[in-house]
Amino acid sequence: MTLPVTIIMIEDDEGHARLIERNIRRSGVNNEIVSFANGTAAMKHLFGADGTGLNQKGNALLILLDLNLPDMSGIDILKQIKENKYLKASPVVVLTTTDDSQEIKRCYELGCNVYITKPVNYENFANAIRQLGLFFSVIQVPPAAS
Repeated sequence: MTLPVTIIMIEDDEGHARLIERNIRRSGVNNEIVSFANGTAAMKHLFGADGTGLNQKGNALLILLDLNLPDMSGIDILKQIKENKYLKASPVVVLTTTDDSQEIKRCYELGCNVYITKPVNYENFANAIRQLGLFFSVIQVPPAAS
């Protein structure tokens, strides 16, 4: 049995978060979206009270990550996700205002799957999300490690 993919959105700008969610829904993706306005709350959710990430074992996640958060760096979050045995298989889509080529390169080196610069062309974003929806209907994101 395959679990539905939960979308974790880490975005501190409430307007951007609403726009992203609206476009995800408009593109026909009805997966659960769990939103966080800061890195601390997101990390607590992702890594659990004990900080190991074991609480995500067996869960299929897609993480939408803003790099410019008020309390911590999205780069640090990405690095910790990709270094964690329970979370590293989760696809990470970076959605941020930073278009510096070194920053983009660094994100890909750390393991991000897609890097999208805001302001997002929401038509292209909706198409990408639609394709992710099709992807999820055909192929299951691997659950976190055992």
